[in-house]
Amino acid sequence: MSHALRILIVGQHGQVSQALQHSLKDLGELIVPGRERLDLSQPESIRALVRDIKPDVIINAAAHTAVDQAESEPELAFAINATSPGVLAEEAAALGIPFIHYSTDYVFDGSKDGAWTESDVPNPLGVYGLSKLAGEQAVEQAGGQYLILRTSWVYSLTGRNFLLTMQRLLQEREKLTVVADQIGAPTWAGTIAHSTRELVERWRDGKPGAWGVYHLTNSGETSWFGFAQAIGQQLVKAGKPCATLEPIPSSAYPTPAVRPLNSRLDCTRLQREWGVSQPDWHDAMLECLAQQP
Repeated sequence: MSHALRILIVGQHGQVSQALQHSLKDLGELIVPGRERLDLSQPESIRALVRDIKPDVIINAAAHTAVDQAESEPELAFAINATSPGVLAEEAAALGIPFIHYSTDYVFDGSKDGAWTESDVPNPLGVYGLSKLAGEQAVEQAGGQYLILRTSWVYSLTGRNFLLTMQRLLQEREKLTVVADQIGAPTWAGTIAHSTRELVERWRDGKPGAWGVYHLTNSGETSWFGFAQAIGQQLVKAGKPCATLEPIPSSAYPTPAVRPLNSRLDCTRLQREWGVSQPDWHDAMLECLAQQP
């Protein structure tokens, strides 16, 4: 029987952290410090905490994810998304333990025709993407056993996200416009947590793949408009009101931060190296919605 792990999850209330706490709970002891104990805007405070806890694995599920807000508070975005992951990775390397960190499709500029691979050169369009790329580089510089998992369009039944926002707006309004020229894979936080569990188990059982950067999203692709349509279809099936949807280009919905038009990530390397694959985005969405009260 495998021994119980002492797992430090950084980030307490985010979508991925909540899913991890559910998915990993029987692997051992989960330590999930709150902001009063771990303030990521003060990265140096992290070292003492890690040394006090002495975990077997560190999973960083914390991030400054307010993409537009990051444009006006770059210092905070870089402290949370770049400096803190670097410190965590350094402490993990010093302890000789795995460090798992989540990154984003926003490290790319969206200009490629096909799906982005791990070997493609990043070129972020805004502060959020720049800060996440700097975090990746800090983790890589720390060395050790690390996994950087880039994901996209994360949603769940908690927090603020596209799924919950669309469910509300589609029931409140008669007509709704949604951007249709940004393409990617909506990714359920539950899928990320389940895949992370598989990765931890493979390491624990002495069968890890290569450490490094990987892409982890639900499979398939759609647009934000297509995602909204799929959400609306489920509302109609449930006998709930649903607005009429109208597709619009990104140019018709200007935001402080520019979004990449092509956010498709090629996830075949994770499957090849670690034997971990993800379900189709639509199937994952239905599984997520089945858990909604």
